[in-house]
Amino acid sequence: MDEPIFDCLIVGGGPAGLTAAIYLARFHLDILVVDGGKSRAAWIPCTRNHAGYPEGIEGEELLRRMREQACKYGAKIETEFATKLERDKDTGIFTATWGSGEAIARTVLLATGITNRRPPMDEELHDLALSRGLIRYCPICDGYEVTDMRIGVIGSDSHGVAEALFIRSYTADVTLVAPDKALSLKPEDNAKLRQAGIECVDGPAQAVALTGDCITVDTAEGHFTFDSIYPALGSDTHTQLGEMVGAKLAGDGCFLCDDHQRTSVPGLYAAGDVVHGLDQISHAMGEGGVAATTIHNDLCAEKPRWREPVQELVGAEDET
Repeated sequence: MDEPIFDCLIVGGGPAGLTAAIYLARFHLDILVVDGGKSRAAWIPCTRNHAGYPEGIEGEELLRRMREQACKYGAKIETEFATKLERDKDTGIFTATWGSGEAIARTVLLATGITNRRPPMDEELHDLALSRGLIRYCPICDGYEVTDMRIGVIGSDSHGVAEALFIRSYTADVTLVAPDKALSLKPEDNAKLRQAGIECVDGPAQAVALTGDCITVDTAEGHFTFDSIYPALGSDTHTQLGEMVGAKLAGDGCFLCDDHQRTSVPGLYAAGDVVHGLDQISHAMGEGGVAATTIHNDLCAEKPRWREPVQELVGAEDET
């Protein structure tokens, strides 16, 4: 038998990809989600700013519910890491490959996200600190939780300065720590930090211990203990699959998309953190919904998908 052609292949099982999967499955499309299990949402011990969960919800639990919802309506999910994407120039059909197999599809949605760069520290210590809220990556998500606490921001460029200033609206005790060497900031950044009362500490910095509900950072100026630290070291955007088929990138390294999540390659769409915008669960879900609706409409524009009439069953009494 010939290999089936999916209407849409979704690469990435985070909030954007799974929202799209729910929409597309309910559009009666044949879809497959390929998820490498690396969604940043799974890192979240408890998100409390996601609407509808006043007591908060664990990131992994949110993803589990979304997977269950997508599968309920017919979506298929493979736990695989896609490593290659090709597009036939004549037919426009895509082929995605991973370790144990491949899939072909009329359209592809890339919801591959980004990865935050970690501070220099032991990996097990990092994961434990993250689970306890001693390391945090998103002050927009959880700045409320660190109100009036002692906070360290590890970063040395304008990104680190911006994050320290953002957190300053939650607490008066903010310290900017250089990750690898002495801080080298623009005069205007130094002025902003002084005005905000943010202390600056030279690196190199390494988180070395968890003590009670605190985390200790070793720096060139000695040990500093914080209630939580925010690494502001940038991130890596996962655009490799799109680049394999010629998708254009914006100046910030994200996919260049139109207002309907179409990339520069026909049939290829992108949503979530891999597209420029606010890196938030709610924003990713919104883009997933937009992308799914666009995919549905674009497929229908190529070939109408009229629903066949329901055939009524003839009862035994009607046969006599």
